[in-house]
Amino acid sequence: MTDTDVPCRVIALANQKGGVGKTTTAINLGAALAEKGKRVLIVDLDPQGNASTGLGIDNNLRVKTTYDLLLEPVTPTEIMMRTSVANLYVVPATADLSSADLEMVRSERRSYLLRDAIRRDENLNAELDFILIDCPPSLSLLTINAMVAANSVLVPLQSEFFALEGLSQLMLTIREVRQGANPELRIEGVVMTMYDGRNRLAQQVQIDARETLGDLVFKTVIPRNVRVSEAPSFAQPVLEYDTSSKGSIAYRQLAKELIAAGPSAA
Repeated sequence: MTDTDVPCRVIALANQKGGVGKTTTAINLGAALAEKGKRVLIVDLDPQGNASTGLGIDNNLRVKTTYDLLLEPVTPTEIMMRTSVANLYVVPATADLSSADLEMVRSERRSYLLRDAIRRDENLNAELDFILIDCPPSLSLLTINAMVAANSVLVPLQSEFFALEGLSQLMLTIREVRQGANPELRIEGVVMTMYDGRNRLAQQVQIDARETLGDLVFKTVIPRNVRVSEAPSFAQPVLEYDTSSKGSIAYRQLAKELIAAGPSAA
């Protein structure tokens, strides 16, 4: 079997809580996978467009965006843009995406628009190994589109108080999508982010998460790291900004774990 015969893995990064490291994980996991030779596309499905900005895509260069991907007859590989990282591409977002919900709701296939765009892309498996969909911090129609289009969902979970609060609603949404529009949807895993090993509360949150979710929690933990926080202001993944930082090392390990796991069966 050649590389082009291997199906591209489509992973939605979702958590309806904001500030959990979702976009940071999309950018840096994508960069780490690309560093390992995987061809990666990040689909920025957040109207804030932070993943696009963090990958150095100026707003005035975002001619074709995820808005077009959802509402026009275009495909991911037709409109994806190169980033400064070899093998890493992005379909950017602008604030226009914030009005997409209103237009999508008029379509009978409103939950399937992203999946339709991906499925009509004849070049997908030849061009890409992974698609990472950076979802907005809500369980909106945009997030539902991501789950319907995806093979699996990766959940970033902040190592702070109330981290597990709201996770049950996300899991319920995943279950509802599995029972309806996408029976093959799986949970790729939960990754603990912003972890400070000196903080007793963070330690307890990780223990609670592993006791509650078991093997769904990745072994890799993403530390709270100033270099990870600084990198977006330089429009770079942390792997470029400071390649030897603790954050870079952690995201490389997460990529390795993701690749080793293969398609999820959770």
